[in-house]
Amino acid sequence: MPMLQLPAWRRDGDVRFEVGSGGHVLDLDTAVKGGVLGGGGGVCGGGGEKLDLKKMIEELDLSDVPAVFICPISLEPMQDPVTLCTGQTYERSNILKWFSLGHFTCPTTMQELWDDSITPNKTLHHLVYTWFSQKYLLMKKRSEDVQGRASELLEALKKVKGQARVQALRELQQVVSAHASAKRTVVDEGGVNLISSLLGPFTSHAVGSEAIGILVNLTLDSDSKTNLMQPAKISLMVDMLNEGSIDTKINCTRLIEMLMGEKDFRSEIVSSLSLLVGLLRLVRDKRYPNGISAGLSLLKTLCSHKQVRPLMVTIGAIPQLVELLPTSNADCRESALSILDVLSTLPEGKSALKDCPNTIPNVVKLLMRVSESCTQYALSILWTVCKLAPEECASLAVEVGLAAKLLLVIQSGCNPTLKQRSAELLKLCSLNYTATIFISKCKLTRTIQ
Repeated sequence: MPMLQLPAWRRDGDVRFEVGSGGHVLDLDTAVKGGVLGGGGGVCGGGGEKLDLKKMIEELDLSDVPAVFICPISLEPMQDPVTLCTGQTYERSNILKWFSLGHFTCPTTMQELWDDSITPNKTLHHLVYTWFSQKYLLMKKRSEDVQGRASELLEALKKVKGQARVQALRELQQVVSAHASAKRTVVDEGGVNLISSLLGPFTSHAVGSEAIGILVNLTLDSDSKTNLMQPAKISLMVDMLNEGSIDTKINCTRLIEMLMGEKDFRSEIVSSLSLLVGLLRLVRDKRYPNGISAGLSLLKTLCSHKQVRPLMVTIGAIPQLVELLPTSNADCRESALSILDVLSTLPEGKSALKDCPNTIPNVVKLLMRVSESCTQYALSILWTVCKLAPEECASLAVEVGLAAKLLLVIQSGCNPTLKQRSAELLKLCSLNYTATIFISKCKLTRTIQ
């Protein structure tokens, strides 16, 4: 059971506490009068009602609660503190449970109790209540201020134009990004439709960038998504994906993916070479990992639409994704392999994978290195390529360590389907070698690092 030793001393009925890192000891009266722990009379809400301590503790979820307010048993703030004869204070329900388990000692000091009575610590309760009340009311005020400012900015957007509109959108984006209450205000007051109405064929990129930065942070309902799927609005997003700042590119990418989750989404909306080119530029820029992640995520979603797949192969997506494999993080590698696996189902995709000189070396390296899903995608890609040109590709695969990797998969505890595919691929690779030579190729020492 967790214990927290709190520095408390009982001297002639006076309780003293150590407050702060400096070790300064204060009695409760001094703490209240000096405002160290928060003082004053009872605190009420705006309507005069008494605030509920349990509710305040749950909603605030603070990490800087003074140690004297923490129950040594539960390590949670006390709502009904009681003091034992040893001078230690606990939450009433926790100490009663301790007693019910047959313990007649003080949990902190482990002293035997000479008196099993418990005394409500009203002074400490007052301090706890006052401190949380002040924090709670401050939080509420800040929330109301933020909501009020969000409302003011929405009203301003109905009137202002030009640079003033850009400035209002920029401030609203900052508020929405930082405060959940502002997001709710924007949605509840019709802000989504208002901001969406600013997007169109004649929208400047300055306005569009800020507007999309707001929308991508909001919860959009079905009607809002349908409104944003208008061709003119999608066209603007694609333009900014190609020409905007890195933040704008990422926001456009995320927003388009949000729209693609709508059941009424039509694939022809995004069957655009310009969109695919912009996404490939985004994932190719290694300076921005967040951009790579967002771009791959949308490309993976786009691959679920058959009409888009040939376009991806046509614009050279396969060699770019192959080159991304060695340097990306685990999630990006899995996304890239997933896309390559889907594209390998196309005749032109198979040819592009075979013709890319780094397909086999880069994919073999990822076998048993990232995740079982990655291994599954990698095996599927390698099978496709080696089956297409057994003599050329299978031999290259064996030379870069595929045979040894396949044996690892077979001997591992992974999915039986993967083991079966590994065995089939191993058999295919062995056709170009004598038994003795192939066995030597299977040595683990030949496995690439």
